[in-house]
Amino acid sequence: MKEHAQWDSTWAFIFAMIGAAVGLGNIWRFSYVVYSNGGGSFFIPYFIAIAIMGIPFLILEYGVGFSFKTAFTEIFKKIKPQFEFIAWILIFLISIVLIYYMVIISWDIFYLASSFTFSWGTDPAAYFIHNVGGTRNLSDFINFFIPISAGVIITWFILWFISHRSIDKGIGMASKILIPSVFVIMAIIIVFAVNLPGAGIGINALIHPDWNALLDINIWLVAFSQIIFSLGMGEAMAITYASYLKEDAKLTDNVLIVIASNSSFEICTAFGVFSILGYMSATSGTPMVQLVSEGTGLIFVVFPKIFNVMGLVGHILAPLFFLAVMFAGISSSFAFFEPIICSISSKVDAERKRLVTILAIIGCAGSLILTSGISSYLVEIIDAFVNQFGILFLVAVQCIIFGWYWGAEKIIPVLNRQSTVKVGFLWKTIIKYILPVFILVIWLIGIISLLFSSTSFELTVDAIILVLVLALSAVFYKKESI
Repeated sequence: MKEHAQWDSTWAFIFAMIGAAVGLGNIWRFSYVVYSNGGGSFFIPYFIAIAIMGIPFLILEYGVGFSFKTAFTEIFKKIKPQFEFIAWILIFLISIVLIYYMVIISWDIFYLASSFTFSWGTDPAAYFIHNVGGTRNLSDFINFFIPISAGVIITWFILWFISHRSIDKGIGMASKILIPSVFVIMAIIIVFAVNLPGAGIGINALIHPDWNALLDINIWLVAFSQIIFSLGMGEAMAITYASYLKEDAKLTDNVLIVIASNSSFEICTAFGVFSILGYMSATSGTPMVQLVSEGTGLIFVVFPKIFNVMGLVGHILAPLFFLAVMFAGISSSFAFFEPIICSISSKVDAERKRLVTILAIIGCAGSLILTSGISSYLVEIIDAFVNQFGILFLVAVQCIIFGWYWGAEKIIPVLNRQSTVKVGFLWKTIIKYILPVFILVIWLIGIISLLFSSTSFELTVDAIILVLVLALSAVFYKKESI
């Protein structure tokens, strides 16, 4: 029986968990979500979603991981042997997320290098297409962006270098450095941003409330979806990290620290982002509605345009911004990788360094495929399918397995033993009844949207992913543990 790893301190765990939560989505997704879903009024469903879903489910994950102190797949196996197959499906879905996530980080590294000379020129949109993301023309698949491929190799090397070490000397130490660095860099950017001419225009656009939006059920569903993806709920990260905790851990207290840090970061970042957009609107005369974007459009197209017109300040902020995105992405990649390492380690007899090396090589090969001439299109397809179809459904499944089949009440004494904040009947009710219903509703809406908006090529890619994940899950499920 392999000895299970352990954090050297609670703060190593907290920084690692904050790193898992604070990722690319906080920087490029949250501000757009707020703006396009009621502005200031969106914060009402947002905080309600944190209260009745984010906090309770993260407490559940911490409690499960802390109680079993073993790999994610082994936990499901111990609850019921047949459930191990479900766990492997999630592990391989996370593997796919990690593969395309590393590609996005490599895009950012490319832009970090470009930010010193502003080599994106006067047309950042064309620069992104021709140098990074490619087109939607399938014939361009045979073309590859060599600098992005090199960036992928670099990002996987960084992930390997840190992850092949022990938990406390690898992820723990790296998180203690990266997370404070991300917060400090973003704080500098935000202070600069809110003092720019026209910043008030952007902030007002962000927080201007549309109270009628609260009557739209879709706004509430978006709020719950944001919390799920922002905190990485149900993705085996929290369960795996919590399994490394020492016996004196204050579980529910730690949950509140992580969620408060994550929400503070994404809310403050949204103010910074919209302050910069407001500056662009004021100086160029471009209406805010034409500037606001999410994902790659915001980070790799809109922001370079803004940095172009900011003069000296732009030359200072641009490298800092892309450096913060890189640090946030790398810290989240640890959290994706660790459940994969831990679960596969429970099945094969291999030392951590050798296993991490093999997995990094395989993952890097997968990421390199996504640096083709349709890179951005492929990432978009895979991201939508894996998150909307796979992971979201498995979050609801975990609620049912842990809440009903295993029994969430079993871990209430464990959760309350050292913690200042206690849980009880209300928490159990949320886990068993409210969460599964909310998440399944969100999942059904996502699936309907996915099926009716996808092309034949997109559905083909989705089918390939599904078959691959199910096949690999079956192989590992049937393999006897060593």
